[in-house]
Amino acid sequence: MYSEEDIRRLAWQSRRGMLELDVLFVPFVKEAFRDLASDDQDRFVKLLECEDQDLFLWLMEREVPADPDIQRIVRIILDRVQPH
Repeated sequence: MYSEEDIRRLAWQSRRGMLELDVLFVPFVKEAFRDLASDDQDRFVKLLECEDQDLFLWLMEREVPADPDIQRIVRIILDRVQPH
């Protein structure tokens, strides 16, 4: 369970300095993170540890992450902004 302090910290960490990532991550933390299952919350925290170049490729759907946990959270983020 993530506290409000944890979520504020994650919102800060979500500001990557790359517009394409910021417009996905910051609203996601503020609007969707609390509603995720705890495993998916952990996956998001793990995602934030990745390199920006990788994040960009994954979130622009130019590459697929090798790690299935990262694949899952990337898909959750993309589905939120690009509903099928």
